[in-house]
Amino acid sequence: MRSTKPRMPAWFSKKPKIAQPGSPETEPSRMEGLWVKCDECNEILYRAELEKVFNVCPHCNHHMAWPARQRLLATVDPGTFEEMDRELEPLDPLGFVDNKKYRDRVKSTRKAIGENDAFLSGLGKIEGAPVSLGAFVFEFMGGSMGSVVGEKVTRVFERAHDLRCPAILFSASGGARMQEGIFSLMQMAKTSAAIARFREIRRPFISVLLHPTTGGVAASFSWLGDVIFAEPKALIGFAGPRVIEQTIRQKLPEGFQRSEFLLEHGMIDGIVQRKDLRAKLAQVVKLLS
Repeated sequence: MRSTKPRMPAWFSKKPKIAQPGSPETEPSRMEGLWVKCDECNEILYRAELEKVFNVCPHCNHHMAWPARQRLLATVDPGTFEEMDRELEPLDPLGFVDNKKYRDRVKSTRKAIGENDAFLSGLGKIEGAPVSLGAFVFEFMGGSMGSVVGEKVTRVFERAHDLRCPAILFSASGGARMQEGIFSLMQMAKTSAAIARFREIRRPFISVLLHPTTGGVAASFSWLGDVIFAEPKALIGFAGPRVIEQTIRQKLPEGFQRSEFLLEHGMIDGIVQRKDLRAKLAQVVKLLS
């Protein structure tokens, strides 16, 4: 005689228990985030020690990602950085939707990383000399350039023009932000025009190319610096190597589009280790101002 007792579902068909906010299941471990694995040599590094050397692996010299806000604070004299234009936030002019609404993507990204968009800017001093500077936040949608990013970059040069001081930009971007369509592409011309006006005061624009600097950002203001530096092994170019190879159906040279290749071919003025960059910027600002 068949039992009428209901069968228990197999373990793999059970719905997982979802922990509620504040429950022990969602409490972060005390050890979470204390260690970092180097992408280049696979060494396990203690985060606190890594931050002391500007997120550069002490074993292989691999330059890891470094948050834009920390970069700017480390570049200028202590206590001199004044952030500008933080209130600017991207809109959704096209009502863009792919697998997620653009406005929702921006909202969730802003909440996750604590920045309003993919660019930080402000004023500061380097060894007492005033500078107008900005840096891309690559964690915000790949550092893509939309209307707000273009406006903030433009204002870096406008402030430098008004204060008659040097301008410094740290670029790390995947290019124009596709969710804003033609509005994002317009920023290439807008930022380049701002540089043309800035040149009237004959102060230097120092462009620092980080990994990666590509697309519309590479095709506009980032290559227009009076002095162009790059970090070691940074990928720099308009289209990615795979896209180029598929287009021209040829194998590219070893290291193509890396900062070392560009320096060898006269495309940039120097490769600077992260620990030496502040001193190098101070030297250029002093010489050219």
